[in-house]
Amino acid sequence: MTPLLRLLAAFLLAALASACAPSFPDGPPQPTERDIVQLTIAINYLGPGIDPVEAARAARIAYLYPLQLAESYQITDAPIVHNRKVNRGLKPRGLCWHWATDMEARLAQENFRTLDLHRAIANADAAFRLEHSTVIVSAKGRGMYDGIVLDPWRRGGALFWSRTTEDRWYDWKPRAQVLADKRAARGLDPRLPPAVAATPSR
Repeated sequence: MTPLLRLLAAFLLAALASACAPSFPDGPPQPTERDIVQLTIAINYLGPGIDPVEAARAARIAYLYPLQLAESYQITDAPIVHNRKVNRGLKPRGLCWHWATDMEARLAQENFRTLDLHRAIANADAAFRLEHSTVIVSAKGRGMYDGIVLDPWRRGGALFWSRTTEDRWYDWKPRAQVLADKRAARGLDPRLPPAVAATPSR
């Protein structure tokens, strides 16, 4: 495929993603208590040793904190459109890795005893799809593939969640593995800290 066709295909995919993604000029919709309860139940089912109080707290934060982020990021457009504005310096933050970093930091403040947090990246080696980042919650001691994706980026601050292996849109890989692969591809020591030669995902 020629570079021109590759560029055209990437543009068409981005346009399709923008058309399918919601935009909320007045901010993302408020979650209902039922939404939060359903996520609480799903987190509880991740393992027999999970504290129900921690599951409920994680679910509430996962739904409500993105609303604060959407306000601070000045989200008014579909995610792909907002990405372009951030990259042009028109909006302060709101790329997917901003959402993932801020969500992880907020959840980590809770010092959960029975839950673990993981970072993941999808599409790092895909020619026609945007690289994407997220945070995943799992039972303590379990891996990210046994967890739940918490992704507010794809709906502009309205939380999307699913079991990692059931996410139909993204094939997630551990962030550390993806960054190590990127460093190796650039001829750098893959054992270096992730900050070295890391390319932020959009």
